[in-house]
Amino acid sequence: QVQLVESGGGLVQPGGSLRLSCAASGSIVSFDSMGWYRQAPGKQRELVAGISRGGSTSYADSVKGRFTISRDNAKNTVYLQMNSLKPEDTAVYYCNAIIWGPPGYDYWGQGTQVTVSS
Repeated sequence: QVQLVESGGGLVQPGGSLRLSCAASGSIVSFDSMGWYRQAPGKQRELVAGISRGGSTSYADSVKGRFTISRDNAKNTVYLQMNSLKPEDTAVYYCNAIIWGPPGYDYWGQGTQVTVSS
């Protein structure tokens, strides 16, 4: 069973930075895609950034130019560098990994809280 463990969340002031890490229990090259989602209180979970096995990246419009997703295959870890953080970035951030099917597999981490507040 694949496990994804997020870390790096915390409290930061507006304009600050954080780097989230997602460590996988197995080789991340086995995943077709990995990504970071977030869910704020009372809102639906949304895709923040994604990265394919080949390294192609995509971002939500709200974080373009501020967030960067990257991967280190040797460490089986995906990162989310978050700069110029805003209060509206406050949410629980989840790591996701997908293996396309059929049958297809979808894995989630437990989440890490990011709070942007002065």
